[in-house]
Amino acid sequence: MPETEKSLFCGMNRAKDMGNLTEMEKKHIPTIECPDEVKSGVPFKVKICVGELPHVMIDGHFIQWIEVYFGESFYARVELTPVVTLPEFTISLVKGGKHRKSTLRVVERCNLHGQWEALKEITVIE
Repeated sequence: MPETEKSLFCGMNRAKDMGNLTEMEKKHIPTIECPDEVKSGVPFKVKICVGELPHVMIDGHFIQWIEVYFGESFYARVELTPVVTLPEFTISLVKGGKHRKSTLRVVERCNLHGQWEALKEITVIE
């Protein structure tokens, strides 16, 4: 029996090979720009943009929202509107706690192509 392709709306979409992204992945996987190392309790800036290639924001095809997590802990959500917004923003975050390594996780949802995720490891220093 041939393997069937899963629907883009079945779970989380991720890059199959970050070194060789498909056209779809280039337009949907969030990019995360922030320091690799942050000081515990000190605010730092994170720039998030959907896609290495710009994603359209037209009626009928747009990014609905972008969420930011550290691991499974929710930090922020930005709701977007087609035509008048772009799927990018900068946010100031504060990371504390006992974990010296933490995974910054960004999830976005395209109304036509489902949810997409990107991860970035961050080191938290005292």
